[in-house]
Amino acid sequence: MIRQLRGSVVDLGDNFVVIDVLGVGYQVYSPSTSQFTLGAEACLHTYLAVRENALDLYGFIDRDTLAMFELLIELPKIGPKSALQILTQADIDLLKGSIRNNDPVYLSKVSGIGKKSAEKIVTGLKDKLEEFASDSLIGQRPSTVSAHTSDTIDALISLGYAPQDARRVVIEITTVDPSLVTSAEIIKLALRQLHS
Repeated sequence: MIRQLRGSVVDLGDNFVVIDVLGVGYQVYSPSTSQFTLGAEACLHTYLAVRENALDLYGFIDRDTLAMFELLIELPKIGPKSALQILTQADIDLLKGSIRNNDPVYLSKVSGIGKKSAEKIVTGLKDKLEEFASDSLIGQRPSTVSAHTSDTIDALISLGYAPQDARRVVIEITTVDPSLVTSAEIIKLALRQLHS
């Protein structure tokens, strides 16, 4: 089992990175490829998926995300590629908070994960969160997602904007300026951004 790789980034794709380790290039599927820079050193915590006709490496920049990935692939009908897609759409804090709060609707609304998948994740992982080594953030909604985010997304959707556009713009705005505390402020900025 390959559990960690450290080396230079020699190639990047939409959902993979190639790490050169002592002259051997490992292609690693990862939800966080935007965090890598060509030529820079990277360290990934990895999971080796063994199939009949392939060996696929999945890599994560921290152990908590790897642990969440391993929990996700234990769920029925969620394989490594589906788990990677889930972690691309929803960061680990959003997943933990939604699971702890038993809130699949919030998870689906903020991340864009389908309602059935969100319900499967929340129900299936509710009793497994103690497997995480660092649970200080469990139960909290991530700082990039304010208490008003869900309402703001709903408001933009009701105004006719596509759910994915509403989610993207609202999360961008609240990430750039976490001090925004009312839906009215966020909607005003979101409308300006959606019309620019």
